[in-house]
Amino acid sequence: MESRAGVSKQDIREQIWDYMESQNLADFPRPVHHRIPNFKGASRAAEHFPRLQAFKMATTIKVNPDAPQKNARFFILDSKKTLLVPTPRLRTGLFNRITPPAGATKDILRKCATSQGVKNYSTPVGLDARVLVDLVVVGSVAVSEKGWRIGKGEGYADLEYAMMMSMGAVSQATPVVTIVHDCQVVDIPEALLEDHDLTVDYILTPTRVITTGCERPKPRGITWSKISYEMMGKIPILRSLRSREQQAGKDVTLQDEHRHLLETHSPQTAPLGAVRRPWHPAPRESGSMQGEEVPSDTVYIGNLPWDTRVSELKRALRELGAAPLRLIWQGPRHRAFLHYPDSASAQQAVSCLQGLCLGTNTLKVALARQQQRANDLEGGRARTLHPDPYSTI
Repeated sequence: MESRAGVSKQDIREQIWDYMESQNLADFPRPVHHRIPNFKGASRAAEHFPRLQAFKMATTIKVNPDAPQKNARFFILDSKKTLLVPTPRLRTGLFNRITPPAGATKDILRKCATSQGVKNYSTPVGLDARVLVDLVVVGSVAVSEKGWRIGKGEGYADLEYAMMMSMGAVSQATPVVTIVHDCQVVDIPEALLEDHDLTVDYILTPTRVITTGCERPKPRGITWSKISYEMMGKIPILRSLRSREQQAGKDVTLQDEHRHLLETHSPQTAPLGAVRRPWHPAPRESGSMQGEEVPSDTVYIGNLPWDTRVSELKRALRELGAAPLRLIWQGPRHRAFLHYPDSASAQQAVSCLQGLCLGTNTLKVALARQQQRANDLEGGRARTLHPDPYSTI
């Protein structure tokens, strides 16, 4: 399939999406627009993957969580290699390690390789884990035989690779593979490529294995001038990486930093006629837990990074299916309390949240009552554990 001359990246994306829909080349989910297409023949294309020498030599492989790479994830697990999958939209960290149950059959491994299996059998990997990735598999909307790649337009694959480079998890020599339909292999004008765009070394289709021999450098790290304050707010791990690189003396000026500084430091004046109302906190309830044992339906979350926002924690809880009835936020004390309908729900949440990472920190998760008793043993500091009734969210 040939791309038209004088086109943009988005033109090429639309061309591929329209063609795959019109020719009925896509599987669920449909329509394929704004997605990495799950194409018919994806499992056949993935069969080339374990035959690559790069696969045979690798021990740790990172694969994107999209549907067309499901069989690639299965082959990694079946070969007893370490499978890493990015966290959804990088909200709670960079990687999850997929750990199948002991003695897993091939059927169970296939379930582990699905999107639901990735959620059920994943363990977060923190920044300090010093992971070394031997091979990377990414999805694509379009790719050229020269190894030039176009994703769905959100930039996550490029950013994931740049972040791995910043962490030292990959190098310029780390091979990158993509798995696509034959119609997704098109000519891409070099003028469309930017320094932060990820290139690929191998293209697997249902009918071909293409070794691109691409010599264009891969991203050498995070291009901070392409990162906005809004993106920093959505991806906590970026803030941790930026802090590290800033301490190392690198230029970490953001895309909109100057405008942000102007807005932050400019005087904010209230509209004419506006009245500032004094804030009066509600009186402390007589039924508060001060001086009492914490209820068994309460979960303690500790070791929260200093710059974590409550919205980030709430989002992570929702994604893990552990949203509480009520959340009490004590960010300045690096902790929060979660209230559930009953003690069984609280215990289930504790099990579900083990290993949860925000930024560079692995959070401490326990029943609040158990944490209170642990504090008692450490020197009678249980009183400081009680939730503050003013900070309910």
